[in-house]
Amino acid sequence: MTTPTPLTYRDAGVDIDAGNEVVERIKPLVKRSFRPEVMGGLGGFGALFDLSGKYKEPVLVSGTDGVGTKLKLAQQLNRHDTIGIDLVAMCVNDVLVQGAEPLFFLDYFATGKLDVDTTVAVVGGIAKGCELSGCALIGGETAEMPDMYPPGEYDLAGFCVAAVEKSKILDGAKVRAGDVLLGIASSGPHSNGYSLVRRIYDRAGRPAELDVGGVNLVDALMAPTQLYVKPILELLGKHDLHAMAHITGGGLTENIIRVIPDGLGLEIDASTIVLPPVFDWLQREGAVPREEMWRTFNCGVGFVLVLAQDDVAAVSADLQRLGLPHRAIGQVVPAGGAERVRIG
Repeated sequence: MTTPTPLTYRDAGVDIDAGNEVVERIKPLVKRSFRPEVMGGLGGFGALFDLSGKYKEPVLVSGTDGVGTKLKLAQQLNRHDTIGIDLVAMCVNDVLVQGAEPLFFLDYFATGKLDVDTTVAVVGGIAKGCELSGCALIGGETAEMPDMYPPGEYDLAGFCVAAVEKSKILDGAKVRAGDVLLGIASSGPHSNGYSLVRRIYDRAGRPAELDVGGVNLVDALMAPTQLYVKPILELLGKHDLHAMAHITGGGLTENIIRVIPDGLGLEIDASTIVLPPVFDWLQREGAVPREEMWRTFNCGVGFVLVLAQDDVAAVSADLQRLGLPHRAIGQVVPAGGAERVRIG
């Protein structure tokens, strides 16, 4: 009887040493994102966060997201250093909508074969996004799973926990007819619509270095999602905002209405939606109808504030001071029928 050849986990495709190297290299990056409430460091079976002392009636707000097929473009271009910022932004911008401060973040990174440099670049971007949002990267999972992913590919998911004082939750209850929609600029397509983006990019012959508004097309397409957390939290501390919306999948037509109570609708002024160069290129090159642009992309508006007309001037002045380009894009109106969003 032939003795079987001894096998190791490495023979099966999993390199524990590479995983350990990733952990050691990301430790200083992760440490920079820590807040005083973080208890302990990396490496435990569970991450600890001390919530005592800051809130009287804390309500936890959680969210999870990915970056869609922008991940495919990042892998195609071998650009891994900012996709982690996208991951963080998609989660923290969502929980921010309810007035919540992001507290901590966990990530899930999965690949067929662990490439240390790529993994460190991706997790480094996640740590940077957390640092810029004041949100601690408190833990995560790096999974090496042979045969699950083609060579060079990986998947990402993020999980965020935030907190808000119970009395300060933004749930749309304050929204009234006549409220103004103040749209804050996006940094590009963010992380939505990339199945269409990639189709247009491929059909155009992948013109990576094409100039769009003074930057290369690939730089415009890969620009990380804008992080709105710190400036918006500052606004919430000073102004009476009635509601907020993060413009993600579904675009302008499907996201703002999610925070508007029944019986009210939206009237968006189409003339205020001026497409930034990268969106203009996508529309022209893809022959994308205007309505399809509005329901697929943010079209240059990444976050929307809903507030009383009397507060617009003061909030606008603060947004300008904070370096956030913005414009009024419409208003809340009474709505009795099925069609609650009108762009005209």
